[in-house]
This record gives sequence, structure tokens and C-alpha cells, in this order.
Amino acid sequence: MSPALFLPLILQSIPPAETRQLPTPVPPTQVEAPETGDDDIPPVDNEVIDGRRRPGYVGDLPDLLVQRNEGALRAPPPEAFPIDQIPIPDRWRLIQSLGLVKERWFDPYNQNTYKGDRPINREKVPWLPIKGDDWFFIANAVSDTVLEPRTFPIPVGVQTTQDPDRLDVFGNTASIVASQTFILGAALLKGSTAYKPPNIEYRATVAFNLNYVDVPEKRVLFVEPSKPSHRLDHFVGVQELFIDYHLRNTSERFDFDSVRVGIQPFQADFRGFLFQDQQLGVRFFGTRDNNRFQYNLAAFWRLEKDTNSGLNAVLQTPRKDFLFVANAYRQDFLIPALTSQITVAYNRNRERNDVQIDDNGFPVRPALLGTLRGREYDVVYLGYNADGRVGRVNLTASTYAALGEDRNSFFTDRPAKIRAFFAAAEASYDHDWMRFRLSGAWASGDGDPYDDTESGYDAVFENPVFAGADTSYWIRQTIPFAGGGRVISVNGRNGILNSLRSSKEQGQSNFNNPGTILAGAGGDFDLSPELRVSANANHLWFEDTTAIQVLRNEGSIPNDIGWDLSAAAIWRPKATQNIVMRLSAATLVSGSGFRDLFDNLGQNSTYYSVLANVIVSY
Repeated sequence: MSPALFLPLILQSIPPAETRQLPTPVPPTQVEAPETGDDDIPPVDNEVIDGRRRPGYVGDLPDLLVQRNEGALRAPPPEAFPIDQIPIPDRWRLIQSLGLVKERWFDPYNQNTYKGDRPINREKVPWLPIKGDDWFFIANAVSDTVLEPRTFPIPVGVQTTQDPDRLDVFGNTASIVASQTFILGAALLKGSTAYKPPNIEYRATVAFNLNYVDVPEKRVLFVEPSKPSHRLDHFVGVQELFIDYHLRNTSERFDFDSVRVGIQPFQADFRGFLFQDQQLGVRFFGTRDNNRFQYNLAAFWRLEKDTNSGLNAVLQTPRKDFLFVANAYRQDFLIPALTSQITVAYNRNRERNDVQIDDNGFPVRPALLGTLRGREYDVVYLGYNADGRVGRVNLTASTYAALGEDRNSFFTDRPAKIRAFFAAAEASYDHDWMRFRLSGAWASGDGDPYDDTESGYDAVFENPVFAGADTSYWIRQTIPFAGGGRVISVNGRNGILNSLRSSKEQGQSNFNNPGTILAGAGGDFDLSPELRVSANANHLWFEDTTAIQVLRNEGSIPNDIGWDLSAAAIWRPKATQNIVMRLSAATLVSGSGFRDLFDNLGQNSTYYSVLANVIVSY
């Protein structure tokens, strides 16, 4: 039977409420306790029940346990150990003494004394002026080979031309560059650097460059029209020569303070928007709070550069151009996984009376713009930079304000205030083996060259890794500003700013410029550990064309520069950085503003750049 059938029977067996007899309640005072003796009270259980014990109860202590080990020997005192034998705790001496690794000086993959994997055996090199243990020697060698066919607007020579029928302002566009650079470096340092900085480091790096350029027009490579339109040149530059001294540790986790003096690399922000170069200077740097806080205090005296290779010309007198930088990094600020950086930089230029001619005979200081007179300036850069992640999105951002004074504006020959601004950001999203990027940059342009305020943003020495970097056409190629300034370029090589400088390496910053706007998208695709394919599409504009309208004596110039499309493949056959091969191609589909400024003999509106690069490192 189902439970529902029992319910009526149960209800029938319960008498109604008025017939049921309820017990009479008794007041608590009338309840009598049963009379029992002490012997009838059950004992309290003080044992542990389910891991618990009655609070306040202390039972009997267990019996004393005495350990007996008949015949055991006591450990000898410390003075009984020999002092002529010292234990060797480090891994490299142990492996070396056991003969487990056979060293070959030319092997860059296994343990090698010349790569700093093992300390120097001072008995084998008694001529080295070193004392103490844990000295390491690091040698490195790099071969960088570049082959670069390209097209860009090339002006026709004024006095003479390469061909007799060249009567226009612009000629043929095709040219080719071949460059071979050998870099040799060596470092001698003391201290195990796996967890802490070296106690002292001596480093030197020398670069030898051999380059060949062939262009279709006269007076592009040399100022003399009698010289040919091709050039073979070479140069040896000193890229590093410094001493790094460890001042002190400030915590048990090796937070530290150090100083570095000499020719040294320095990058003012995460992507190299403001300054990225190897210059003569003094730098104090260190960390705090388990490396979550880092700082730099640096002063640089800028060296002259070789015109055709861009290497440091240490035999020439340094420039009267000084850069002072103070920056601080903080990890996990403003949000976790984001590193914030505050930068203050002061660029002090005193080259008003300095006339500099480059190695090809072209004037670079002062720039041949406007009144053609010398300039000097003081500029303070205030910047905030961020790099890290916001959730699943990788983010890099940079903002700068350039504030100061130009002693002699080349438009007015009067002092002018500098009020210029810059902002850039790149966001990327990773999905498995793919990374998708969005890039944007804005640099203010000068809207009125005669108002005693220069508002075109320019950096000290930019070299940005941004929006495709040097695979991009606009970042890689230099466009001559023909018809508006002599020996002036719209943009600089390996830069995004349209600064109208005579040279990024030897010229001065110029804050009378049209500015830059860039918006782009791209992606990186790791097809295998050895092969990566990248693609980028950037659109570029002049922020304000007033300055170039005045220089070109034109009533109006559109802002549109055009589309910059590029693709690149990077192959690492050993899945390491020892051998890297890169092939990239880029094209500029010129917009209305670019076509208004530039032309060519074939009246083509599309320009291209191909970069074949092989880097072999030891």
C-alpha cells in the first residue's frame, strides 16, 4: 500500500484535542532533585574525544624517556677539522674538477669560460691584473648583414644630373643599400651575477661597418656634383667603453646602488620614444623593495656620429649638447601587472655658433631652414610611461610634454617658447600562438611658425620599437624634404616623427615641424619555435601642415601621408638568438599630402622597401 493510504488510519488513532489529557506543568521551584550519594555520580571523562579535550584539564605527564645509545661517538669540536682544505660549493668548480663538461672555446651553447659560464683560472692568465676569486670574462661577436633595395622620392641635382634629360625636380626612385657590420665586445667582471649585480665590470665594444649605396641621381650622396652617384664607405666606432662599480647592497635580496661611467647604452623609456643611444655619460642606478622599484640618474655628453654608419666618432670633439635624465620605475602600479615609469629629462644645447659639415660635405648644423642661422635651446621633457598587462591585454603607453625655450627660432630670429606634446600606445592580445596589435601615436605640430611659440614635438634621439619598427616603410626610410629645405628630411631613419631635421645623428631637435599622427594594426604569428611571421598596416598623417606650407610657399597641403603596409618573416634555425634571419617588405601607398609634396620621374604613387637581414651572434 502507498503511504497515502495509511494517513487516514493514523489520524483516526489520535484522539481529539478536547479529549486528550495533557500533563500539568510543575513550577521549577517545586521540582525535586533525586537523592543520590557521591558514589553514584558518574566520573567525568577527561580523555581526548574526537581530537578535543576538556578546557583546563591537565593530565599526568608521561614517564621520562631516556635514550641510551651505548658505544656512540660524540661529534668532534670545530677545531678538530683541518683548515688547509676548503669546501667548494659552487657548481662550476665542481663540474670542472670532475671533468663532466669538455670545454671548447668556439662552442656558444655549452659551458664556456669565454661566455662567462665559468670563472677565470688565474693560474692560466697570471698577466691579468685581477685579485681574488669569481672573476669572469665574457666575449661576444656579432655579424649584422643588411641588403636593402628601396624606392623613395629623389631630387634632381641643381648643377648637373645623372642623365641629360632630367629637367624636373624629382628623378628616378630606385636605390640600393648594402651594409655589413662586425661588432666585437669583451667584458671583465667580478661576482656571481645569478642573483646580484657584479661587484665591478669593465666593458668595451667596437663596431666596424662597411656600407655601399647606389642612387640614380647626382648630389644625393655627395655635395660635389662631380662625384659619382654611388659610394663605398667604412668606419670603426666605439659603442661601449665603461666601468660599472657596485656601490652597495641595500637589502638581503640584493637591492643595490651602482654607478656606471663611460660610453654606455641607455634607453629613457620602454620603447625608445625619447632617447635610445650609446653615449658618453655617468649613470647612477639601482633597485629597492625586492627589485619592484628601480631608478636612474644619468648625465650624457653627446658624441659626434659618423655620417654614413651612425657609429660613435670618438676621435672628434663631443658636441655641445647635454642630456640629464632622472626616471623611476614601479612595478604593479597603478594596477597589478603594470609597471609605471616617471621620466624627467633636460636637453641643454649650446651649438648656436657651431657650424658642422658632415662627411659628405652637407651642412647639418645649423639646419638649412628659414633664416639659416644657428640655434640653441633648453628643453625639459616630462613623461609618464607604462608597460605590462591589463587583464588579458598587453599594454605599452607613453606620454611626453616638451617645455622650454628656443633661443633663436629659424622663422623669426627671435626667442620662442617650446610647448609640444606626444602620446603613443600599443595594445596587444595573445591567443595561443598569435598576437594581435593596435597602435596609435600623436605628436603635436606647429600651427603658427611666427607666433613665438614652437609646438611641433621632437625627441632627443628616438629609436622606437613600435608599430612594426624598422620593417615599416615610414620608420625605416628617410624622405628628403626637397624644395622646402636644403639637406633636410621630413622624417628620420628608424623614427616615426616628422621633425624636419638635417640629421637625427648630427642635427639639432626642431620644434617647428608638422607633427605626426599614426594609427595601425598588426599581428605576430609564431608558426613554429623557429619561424615567426608578422604583418602591419599603418596610416599616417601630418598633424598640422602650416610649417611645411610656409617652407614650400604653398597655399595648402593635405594632411594625408598614406598607407604603410609591411610584412616580415623571422627565422631562427636553432631556436636561439645565435642565428636570426629576417626578410621583410613594405610599401607606402601615398596619400594626397605626400603626392602634393613629392613626385618622381615615372609618376608612381607607390613606393617600396625590402629588407634582408642576417644576424649571427657568439
